[in-house]
Amino acid sequence: MKKKKKKPGAASIFLNGKMVGTHPDGKSLSVRLRERRRMNELSSQVNIYYNEKLNELHILTDKGRVRRPYIVVENGKSRLTPEILGRLKNKELNWHHLVKMGIIEFLDAQEEENAYVAIKEEELAPDHTHLEVHPANIFGVVAGVLPYPEHNSSPRITMACAMAKQSLGIYTTNFNNRYDTRGYVMYYPQEPLVQTSVYKSLNLREKAAGQNCIVALTSYQGYNMADAIVVNRSAIDRGLHRVAMFKTYETEERMYPGGQKDKIELPTPEVVGYRGEEAYRYLDDDGIIVPESEVKGKDVLVGKTSPPRFLEEISVFGAVEEKKRESSLSLKTGESGKVDSVLVTEGPSGNRLVKARIRSIKTPEIGDKLASRHGQKGVIGLNVPQEGMPFTKSGIVPDLIVNPHAIPSRMTAGHLLETLGGKAACLGGMIADSTAFSGDTEAQFKEVLTKNGFDEHGEEVLYDGLTGRKINAKIFMGNVYYQRLHHLVSNKMHVRSRGPVQLLTHQPTEGRAREGGLRFGEMERDCLIGYGASMLIKERLLEESDKTVQLICTECGSLATHDYARNREVCPVCQNESVEPVEMSYAFKLLLDEIKSLGIFPRVMLKRKG
Repeated sequence: MKKKKKKPGAASIFLNGKMVGTHPDGKSLSVRLRERRRMNELSSQVNIYYNEKLNELHILTDKGRVRRPYIVVENGKSRLTPEILGRLKNKELNWHHLVKMGIIEFLDAQEEENAYVAIKEEELAPDHTHLEVHPANIFGVVAGVLPYPEHNSSPRITMACAMAKQSLGIYTTNFNNRYDTRGYVMYYPQEPLVQTSVYKSLNLREKAAGQNCIVALTSYQGYNMADAIVVNRSAIDRGLHRVAMFKTYETEERMYPGGQKDKIELPTPEVVGYRGEEAYRYLDDDGIIVPESEVKGKDVLVGKTSPPRFLEEISVFGAVEEKKRESSLSLKTGESGKVDSVLVTEGPSGNRLVKARIRSIKTPEIGDKLASRHGQKGVIGLNVPQEGMPFTKSGIVPDLIVNPHAIPSRMTAGHLLETLGGKAACLGGMIADSTAFSGDTEAQFKEVLTKNGFDEHGEEVLYDGLTGRKINAKIFMGNVYYQRLHHLVSNKMHVRSRGPVQLLTHQPTEGRAREGGLRFGEMERDCLIGYGASMLIKERLLEESDKTVQLICTECGSLATHDYARNREVCPVCQNESVEPVEMSYAFKLLLDEIKSLGIFPRVMLKRKG
């Protein structure tokens, strides 16, 4: 069968990217198809996109397309008339009716190319094709929750979105019945006093992730330099930003090829690798820890023994015996808490599985991260008792003192507006609306503040908590919703004097989880070279790392060994007994060994010093 040739000027028609035919006038066809869709003759799920440059018409019905609702505009007038709005309010119509009537339609990314969208109804012109349902619709879910995003610079909105996902609150209401690897639950979460319509419609007050704090914008003896925050210790004692951390540990009775199996039990002193009575002190007779036991690093949670690595092992006296190995589940070093609950169940392979959930209270401390919803993040720099904090004439003490330098360079005017709005919301006994492009205005907040006898700009006179003297400056103070973020100093703090080393290189292990060393990198080395501290370089890169003393043959320069049978030092290559001990890095000795494995014979030629 011959392929039909495409006529000149005819538009190619594509269905989900596959060419299905041609049409003499693609543009008019796209207009007719859209009309059919609005008349409910075509499915509302279909999108039509006409590419004028390539003269192609794309009909899209793919799964997983991102589509957004718009109000249809005809001849510069919105199809959503006041009469239809009235019927919506009376609940005669709902959203689905509007879609079926062709008043609202969903466009995907491609059909949006053919649309000219107006943000507000007042801006409508004859060439507009659609109107936004609400101007704030241009934001996604996370950005839609942020207050006054149109007053902030775009990088700060991006940061605020990223940090809203890291905030600690109530992540699920059934956290008590779940055994998540790690979870945080805030003690007293609050809904923000300044919130958006998106926050309300998503019903996020049920899963709040922050608290309303009284914030003063001023410096405090240099303890909130840069992005540090001074916190009222008494507020922390009353439960400000306090969270409980849940961490789950699990272990299973594994099966081995020889038909052998692990056993969850209380290990006895005969077991190889027995950890001593102290480690097993909280275990019950079945080898599983008792709930509400207070545990710390290296305490055993579940006692477990494994079969020997080899089926038969010869003991010291030559008799063949099977010795069990110790393979208990224990708490990681540096961690502590109480055993919240224990679950005994069956794993996917039908073996016994035990999960133990540890609960620890994380109170805000120096180094913990807090952030407002405007990308204004910072760490706690100082905890001050209430009596040391500045206070107003009515005795109000701020919970946080934030540095005013954080505002001008970051251009987060939204933060200032929220501070003012939060204060007005407190005094007016209301929840302020901070929806993008349509929220409450500064003038409205000023009116509430003036009515309640406060300065219209939110500034107050504060008195020094230490001397009681009046501070000769008006300090901007109000209410801001602050979130405590996942970055807790207690989960990151790491220090090491001596500890485990790698088997291959004899250098310290890496990472906090493995009690690793702190890396002294190239740049740190460069600083010491520039400073001329050669002995410190030697100590850091050799003594504290992988120093070893190796015997070197003075004749052939190869690595010599100590012959324990004859109690002599000998070179394995030339049998020479003239060897010298040489201090070197174990990594260098490893390099020599690896070069030998390539069939090359490296030699270390020795010379007398001086």
